[in-house]
Amino acid sequence: MKSGSEKDRIANAIMKKTTMMEHKAVYSTSEAACYLGVSRSTIYRMEKRGLLSPVKTSAGQRRFSQKDLDKCLRRGRRPEIPPVTESPVLYEAISKVEPYFQQGSISIYNADFLRIGNIEEGTIDLIVTSPPYNVGIKYSSHDDKMSYEDYLHFTREWLNKCYRLAKEDGRFCLNIPLDKNKGGQQSVCADITTIAKEVGWKYHATIVWNEQNISRRTAWGSWLSASAPYVIAPVEVIVVLYKNRWKKLGNNGKSDITKDEFMEWTNGVWNFMGESKRRIGHPAPFPVELPRRCIKLFTFVGDTVLDPFLGSGSTLIACVLTDRKGIGVEIDKNYCDIAKERLIKEASIWQSKLIREAR
Repeated sequence: MKSGSEKDRIANAIMKKTTMMEHKAVYSTSEAACYLGVSRSTIYRMEKRGLLSPVKTSAGQRRFSQKDLDKCLRRGRRPEIPPVTESPVLYEAISKVEPYFQQGSISIYNADFLRIGNIEEGTIDLIVTSPPYNVGIKYSSHDDKMSYEDYLHFTREWLNKCYRLAKEDGRFCLNIPLDKNKGGQQSVCADITTIAKEVGWKYHATIVWNEQNISRRTAWGSWLSASAPYVIAPVEVIVVLYKNRWKKLGNNGKSDITKDEFMEWTNGVWNFMGESKRRIGHPAPFPVELPRRCIKLFTFVGDTVLDPFLGSGSTLIACVLTDRKGIGVEIDKNYCDIAKERLIKEASIWQSKLIREAR
């Protein structure tokens, strides 16, 4: 039974939220998250657990009823209601968790990146990640079919947290698609880069990654006609950002990059193969070569590297190979298992290969 003060808190919360939303009958995902004081990722998890039952528009956008949202408030699922500001921040309770796997300077956390509180602000030298692309990939613990609006809101949230965790000279290598064609044409790289700059990140460069494993295609749009042709770029990009200062002093200033590597990698077009989904057991793995290049080019030996969407663990394997500290956060336990096994097996295999090649 709820106490009088608890009932008053819930009633006041509902009144405040109702006033803020101007008595709306239905809410978008972002508005529902603001109404409950949680992040959009929590809204999706609540839906999966049957706590919320949205309807979908013809365009696939979720719409939540106020009655459904008020039921959640009355259940007392949020211990605190965030303050209302001019631009409400959608956030969740922050908590610390035990590492899922830890070996030396390498750590894996099985957690939602937006919720985890283990990483101290201003401590990360480099963030390397490939976030969900929102193209309908069947992840176990993430909805990859959000509306584009919800996807960009979600992107703003985690980019903002990354910004807080980075050092003043912290850098960010963001692997994303150039654009999106499935479900409508979207300028993904331009939109995400714009959001990153609005959050506070400063732009440095864009690297074009030619994966060299794009499948053959036939006609797109109109065939041999100017009526409606589609142009598809078979590449991805790595957007290079930094927090406040590009020049990096470093903890010891020791670089391990060779002359040949430096000459090749400072060329803004990288050519190497993508990774096999079947071999790795993950629906969207990226090759170790990608984070390895980013780490050696943009950090000193011993620096701390973070991957907030660890997936199959490629970034942490690259950290082991380059003698950097590595932190990976992954919401799905099965993918944490894959990352752990790869660290145990692949890191030692790659290390042996590199030693042999150096001889």
